[in-house]
Amino acid sequence: MTALTLSTAAAPGLRADAIVIGVAKGAEGPVVAPGAEAVDKAYDGRLAGVLETLGASGAEGEVTKLPAPAGFKAPLVVAVGLGTEPEKDSGFDAEALRRAAGVAARTLFGSRKAAFALPLADAADAGVVGEGVLLGAYSFDAYKENGRSDAKAKNGKAPLAEAALLGGKPRDRAYKAAIERAVAVAEELNRARDLINMPPNDLNPEAFAAVAQTAAKEHGIKVQVLDEKALVKGGYGGILGVGSGSASAPRLVKLSYTSPKADKHLAFVGKGITYDSGGISLKPAGHNETMKCDMSGAAAVFAAVVAAARLGLEVNVTGWLALAENMPSGTATRPGDVLRMYSGKTVEVLNTDAEGRLVLADALWAASEEQPDAIVDVATLTGAMMLALGNRTFGIMANDEAFRSAIHEAAEEVGEPAWPMPLPEHLRKGMDSPTADIANMGERMGGGLVAGLFLREFVGEGITWAHLDIAGPAFNEGGPFGYTPKGGTGTAVRTLVRLAELTATGDLG
Repeated sequence: MTALTLSTAAAPGLRADAIVIGVAKGAEGPVVAPGAEAVDKAYDGRLAGVLETLGASGAEGEVTKLPAPAGFKAPLVVAVGLGTEPEKDSGFDAEALRRAAGVAARTLFGSRKAAFALPLADAADAGVVGEGVLLGAYSFDAYKENGRSDAKAKNGKAPLAEAALLGGKPRDRAYKAAIERAVAVAEELNRARDLINMPPNDLNPEAFAAVAQTAAKEHGIKVQVLDEKALVKGGYGGILGVGSGSASAPRLVKLSYTSPKADKHLAFVGKGITYDSGGISLKPAGHNETMKCDMSGAAAVFAAVVAAARLGLEVNVTGWLALAENMPSGTATRPGDVLRMYSGKTVEVLNTDAEGRLVLADALWAASEEQPDAIVDVATLTGAMMLALGNRTFGIMANDEAFRSAIHEAAEEVGEPAWPMPLPEHLRKGMDSPTADIANMGERMGGGLVAGLFLREFVGEGITWAHLDIAGPAFNEGGPFGYTPKGGTGTAVRTLVRLAELTATGDLG
């Protein structure tokens, strides 16, 4: 991954392949952002005019390249748009900085070193710029001819090797902590992206569990893996039912990070369908190609627990990865079958493609047995949520409005678009079954909310719970933007980490 450093060096004398500066959209044209004063001075104060001549406006995501001024040791200046210029005495939005840094890092694939002269008002700004660089420089190349062993990336170029953040304070404790946090979170988020992007012939439930075991050992996290025999013995009918049609047996992985100073306990539960064919209710052509991403929720939970351990947060965090492959075969669960869940409730399966809620139900009940202070589940659960919120925003449902609001605020703070969604009681009746305690399908309209109501049935009494439906933003099928690559995005990792941080400090709203 790209190496991050803090530097007090002046831009003209720094040896690098490029100097990255910010440009904002002002009322009368582009405006050079703070941090680039030395660069602007070298252009005799006319850099904004030069950029405008080259077509730059300062719009977010815009990139303009120009030769560096005489006397600079770097040959290139890369001006990246920050969006609308903030009002006087107010700094740039953190997400604007994060995205600009990500765009610049993507632009500089193949470069050895770049100096980032973006606005750094404080240590927090250094952290978000560093995070943007590390996320924007991501590339998944394990299956390319050269592979990662040769550090090759798109178009045969390697990701940016080093980023020096100018204006940073290398000896300042707050700045160092901000960079250390950015590295820990970005590395784990990128690990989640790797898992999401892995082909399903290599990432089955057993393989995913092995990855979790290795990481847990490295970071002092306790891990427990329930294989098919243990799942049968424990009565995990939901996970077993979903995995029954596959040659790859299911797994339930429990990751436990504990802090000796913690007095709060969070449980994160992730949907881990390593491939979703729909089962007997087979998905139509055109809907299968990206279904390796149906384990994005489990990847996010896994990454968040490891990040919490690396950061040494003073909160206990337990991650539950409900792993299965949903395939059609002679042993697969059929529409009309009834499963007895780990909680003891029975579920009539009306559609085997509504499988995520079945594995989550078992994991939610297992998490509830430990009586955590709160449970958050994360899942690529419903196409209905994508219809409601699009491809970049995830939905938040909860049994507690204050908790739902707190998660929404945490998500927005870290730059993950989210929106609070209701759990209308009238939709519950649609899941009544004449055969079982509940059916896994209800009314078609409001399907994302119906799924949330189903999951609520498997949360222990009196436990605060929230459900994040990340079906839209978990996998980017379009072109890259900001620090978001094509493919797996790692959505919800930063929200979960922030939630853990706020719980640890007692600042959760």
